[in-house]
Formats: sequence, structure tokens, C-alpha cells
Amino acid sequence: MQSRLCQSTAQNPAARGVPLTLSLTVHRGTEQIGGSCIELEAEGERLILDAGRPLDAPREARDLLPLTLDRVRPATVLFSHPHMDHWGLVGELPDHWSLMTGHKSAELMRLTEELFGGVLDRSITCWNSRGGSFRVGPFTVTPFLTDHSAFDAYMLLIECSGTRLLYTGDFRTHGRKAKLVEVTLKKLAGTVDVLLMEGTNLGTAKPVITERELEHRFADVAGRTRGQVFVQWSAQNIDRTVTLYRAALRSGRELVIDLYAADVLNRVAQDTNIPRPGRDFDKLRVLILPSGQRLFHRAGRSAEADRMARQPYAISRRRLVGRPSIIMLRDSMFPDFERAGITFEPDDTYVFSNWKGYLDPNAPQSGWNRATANGARTLHLHTSGHASARELERFAAQLNPRWLVPVHGIAWATPEITLPPVCRLADGETWNVPH
Repeated sequence: MQSRLCQSTAQNPAARGVPLTLSLTVHRGTEQIGGSCIELEAEGERLILDAGRPLDAPREARDLLPLTLDRVRPATVLFSHPHMDHWGLVGELPDHWSLMTGHKSAELMRLTEELFGGVLDRSITCWNSRGGSFRVGPFTVTPFLTDHSAFDAYMLLIECSGTRLLYTGDFRTHGRKAKLVEVTLKKLAGTVDVLLMEGTNLGTAKPVITERELEHRFADVAGRTRGQVFVQWSAQNIDRTVTLYRAALRSGRELVIDLYAADVLNRVAQDTNIPRPGRDFDKLRVLILPSGQRLFHRAGRSAEADRMARQPYAISRRRLVGRPSIIMLRDSMFPDFERAGITFEPDDTYVFSNWKGYLDPNAPQSGWNRATANGARTLHLHTSGHASARELERFAAQLNPRWLVPVHGIAWATPEITLPPVCRLADGETWNVPH
């Protein structure tokens, strides 16, 4: 990898004899994955790109905003997508700051807060995926819908003071929206000065097969399984829900999701082709569990849970027995299943479809351990939500920026790929971007 430090420009912005009016500070993210927080400043106006919760922060931890982030002066915060490592510190942001994100991202952010027993009551201005550019002070912002495991994820093109900067947020090129990345590349190739690019998968061996290939594999597993197929995946990974729904159709099964996953689909599926509970998707069932009903009750939404329980698509634990299905399963659901007499059988298959780092196969209460103990087949079938190292290399080469500023990665020093001139910053270091 080519590398060029940019401290000299940061320390002496007048060295080139050109007035420099746009500054960039990565408050957190130059040497870690998650917890992203990036600032742009021009003409006294500030844009904050993401305010994420660090992945290693305990749930009860507070006061996690980077110390170098000035919380006194006004700012506008743009959230690139609804994963908590990009927006999870929203509750620590000053009340006088403006917040902006995609319309469906805001829905998922509010839903996540409800899941943890809170309420996101801040006002959020939402952009539409087809709404084009908008102005924030001297900044012109253009969101580009992109491919990621989070729904409604965006790259953000920011133009100011004659400089064009593209923030990739998190992205991949092997999901169900991969064409969106190619559209962005075609539109912006050769026109970007600064590329703020994620590098999550540098130095890793995470699986990066396509969601369509994953669909084929799930359909094959379901076709070969005599009993039930239990799958553990994130309800907010809607690409994966689509993959499993299509695999269920191909294998003559139904896809059974819980109340929370049904809520996710109901909030985002309108005006899309995404499956949602109802007569148009008659192979999609919603499992009514006491744990799900308690979740809705805690959020003051008992009436909604009761309404779904009365719909034709609702299904009980008792009716699952002997019904060929692909069934959503989380560790927290086991007590409800066990009280209904449902356990893993030798003819069943259990699939873990999340990042393997979240799996402890020896944990006594894990689905993997329980399935193994009962003689069921266990599999890890997953694909990453982030681009492979080679795809990062291709993306940067086609975009051909003047500078690439690394963020959201820990292996930027490895020589596995070649990149455009790299400007390495330290967390909290301010760089005045040359014209």
C-alpha cells in the first residue's frame, strides 16, 4: 500500500501559498472499527459525519463522545446508516445540534432505542433516497444509497470551497444492492478530491460471497434437512431476511420470524419489494412469543402486538410442530420454546448467520451448544456487510481521488492492496484540505 503522511499540510496550511478553508478532523476511527465520528468545518460551519458507539463499550458505559469534539459550538450531524457504531451516541449529542439521516434509517434508529427500553425523542430531519442534494451552510450534501448489511445506508458526497469529499460510510459490493455502488462509481469517478473510506475487512478472512450465493446455500440446506431449519440472524439485516425468504420458497418451506423482525419489516418495506407480513407474502409467518409481547408492552405498544397476533399470518409455537419451516431463533427465545416442549431434534439444522466473532459455540445457553448437544446439525452460513480488500482496492482505483483518508479499519498498514495516495491522520488531528 502506498502511504503518504499529511502532517506537513496540517501544520503549515499556507505552505502551498493557497488559502485553505475546509478542515477535516477524524475524532475517532483512524485506528479502530466502529465508534465513527468525523468533522468537517468551513466558514465557521461544522458537519459531523456519524456519532457512533464504540463496539467494545459496555452497554452501561456513558460519556463516550471523543474528547476532541467541541460540544459548545453549533453543528449538524449526518448519520450514514442505522448501525449503532455509527449513530449510537445520539443521546450524548448537544440538544442544539441538528440531526439528519435517511427516512428509513431514522425509523430503525427509533426502533433500536425501543428495543433497549429507551426512546429516541430528538427531532431528526430526513432525506429521501431519491431526493438529490441539499445545503447545510456552505456544504452541499448528496446522499448516495449504497449496498450494506444495514438498510437505508448511504455514501455522502460533500462539496465545499471547491473541494469534493466522499465519505463511504460502510459499504460492500456483494449484497442485493451491489449495483448502487457501481452507479456511484460511474457518476463520481475522477471527480473526487478526498475519499474517506472504510477498511473493515482489511487483514481479515471474513466470507464475502454474494447474498444470492448465500440464498442458494440456504435453499440447499433446507432441501436436505428432514426436520426444521433454525437460523440466528439480525432482524435488521433485511438483505438476510430476503435471502432466507427466497430460500424458504425454493425449498417448499415457510419463513417464520418473530414480532420484532415483523416490526422491522413493517417499518421499512412500504414502497419496496421487501417481504412484509400480509397476504402478498403468504409464506411469511409471524411467531407470537411471550418474550416478543413483553417487548411491545414495555414500549407501550401492546395493542400492536395483539393486532398482529390476530392476523392470518400469525402462528403459535404449537402449530410449528411438523410444519416445514425456516425459523428465526435467538438465544433469548429458548425459554419460550422449551416451555412449549420444542427442542432441537437430530433431524434439525441450526445455522448461525452472523459474524463469527459473535459466536461462542461453548456457551451453555447458545443455540450452537444446545443444537450440538441434541444431535442437530450446526452450520455457519454468513457473508460480510463490508467490502473485501480487493473490492476496496478496485473502488478506490476507479474513483481515483487525490487523497484517501483511512477510517473504520485497523489494518491499513498491511501491504495486501494498492491504494491512491494515503493521508494518514491520528484521532483528533485536524487537516486543512488543500484546494
